[in-house]
Amino acid sequence: MPQHKSSIKRVRQDIKRRFHNRALRSRMRTLIKNVLKSTEKESAEKNLKDAVSYLDRMAVKGILHKNNAANKKSTLVKFVNNL
Repeated sequence: MPQHKSSIKRVRQDIKRRFHNRALRSRMRTLIKNVLKSTEKESAEKNLKDAVSYLDRMAVKGILHKNNAANKKSTLVKFVNNL
């Protein structure tokens, strides 16, 4: 266990952030799965729009690296275009 006040606070903040980031990543994965599960082009495009928007937000917030977000978006767009 940490001994200094600042270290104790840092542990509290890390726990909070970890759970918050976990929730954000979970939602991101769900949105990606929704796109990949789509069988109709119209629904896939709607899901793609939501997923791309969310991926951009995750990249801005620092949850994902911007190149990682770009790679995921590229994969999803290719999938939807091939439907």
